[in-house]
Amino acid sequence: MSQTSTERLRDYLAQLPPQSQALLMREFERAIERGEDLAVANFVLEQLRKVVRGTEEDDEARPRTDDPARLLYGPLEPFLVEGNFPVRAGQIRRASLLPVWQWLGRDGAPEAVRAFEATLSGIRLSGSTAGLGAATRKFQLATAEAIVKIATPVQGEDRHRALSRIGSPNVVEDLLSIGAVLRAREAMETLGSRLPGQIRAMTPSQLETVTSALNVPSLQTPQLLPFALSLIMQRLAAPWQIIRLAVKMAASDDEIRVAATPYGIAVTIALHDLSFLTACLRTDIRRGHFDNVGDQLKILHDGVRGLRTELDLRNDSAWGRQLTAIRADISNSLQSEIESVPGRVRRILRQRADKDIASAPKIDAAEVEEIAALIDFVAVCRTYASELAINEVTLRTYSDLQHYVEHSTESLVQALRGADTRARAYRQMQAKAAIRFCEILFGHDYASLMNRAAENAVTGERKTTKAG
Repeated sequence: MSQTSTERLRDYLAQLPPQSQALLMREFERAIERGEDLAVANFVLEQLRKVVRGTEEDDEARPRTDDPARLLYGPLEPFLVEGNFPVRAGQIRRASLLPVWQWLGRDGAPEAVRAFEATLSGIRLSGSTAGLGAATRKFQLATAEAIVKIATPVQGEDRHRALSRIGSPNVVEDLLSIGAVLRAREAMETLGSRLPGQIRAMTPSQLETVTSALNVPSLQTPQLLPFALSLIMQRLAAPWQIIRLAVKMAASDDEIRVAATPYGIAVTIALHDLSFLTACLRTDIRRGHFDNVGDQLKILHDGVRGLRTELDLRNDSAWGRQLTAIRADISNSLQSEIESVPGRVRRILRQRADKDIASAPKIDAAEVEEIAALIDFVAVCRTYASELAINEVTLRTYSDLQHYVEHSTESLVQALRGADTRARAYRQMQAKAAIRFCEILFGHDYASLMNRAAENAVTGERKTTKAG
């Protein structure tokens, strides 16, 4: 049977050296971040990940015991991130897993890999999963030991050369984190089991629960504490509230005292995540994707306000400068888009002489909806304007939009009464667009009122023409 084009692509990707596969993944991820050739990039990246992870599209029902790498890396799942944004403490790049797995089978712990794969083969043949958990745990500990060993080589060995055989600097950076999380799997699982399923707010009582769950010596190390905090943040409805744990541990909101405790890393993590969300917001705005902007702005607004009010930050400190940079980045991303909206509205609603309408560009319904989304975007920005340093431009733009759309709608309705047959169709499209904008700016009732006025203007003109 002949292969499909997808199968041929997968076969080709599977034949590439691991380094080429990793390079391709990085390049396609960067292309997606830039918004270039999304359909092609997403498709090829999907097939490449299937090759890398050793899965096939029709093997989703395959038992998990068939994938030793997945079993090994199971404890890392809550901390894996994709894309090209810099990782923070408490995160591991998903792209680092393949090079580490290849190193384990080649140099790191080949005997342990072969033994684990043999155990999995026996389990598959027996049809029972008895002993799977113990075998997986043994392999995870062997992996952690191999990572510690290469990170602290014997005297005389070139450590950098040994690490370079594993992969790129990013992979090497993630290596110790992978080993630390695998070694501390039980402690992490216990922490997860002791935390509430969702923490709506980090109230004093919730803080007591969280600090009690965190009171485990193995989780207090500089290597593991960021991962424990990341696990807690995933349960928080408002992740920025992790800073309350740092404030509690320091018994002060003064940033110097907070930074002096191990829990100061919570503030660094919160700031990093706000920076990441700001980058996502900037990308969405640049691509014209406004579906999630409201949620993103609320999270950013609450996070920025929370850090400013619950921490005594100095403007010239590292944290203070980072928060200022985040607000400036948000402001710059939003301001240019906000200022562009009135011009786009005027282009659609601008009054034209009847003789000029024949040469006027047609009004595209998709463009009207795009502009409506932008007007709604300005309205959402107005809600969070003060904290995000866009108060002046947002209020001015929103006021200009209200004044212009209200005046234009009334003028267009009046123009429908006297327009000739050729011009009426175009003016009706303009009026329909204006009424759509009115619905966002003034509400459904006002839009319905103007819609009836437009219908009456056309109907009344037709009746007059027939009577004459």
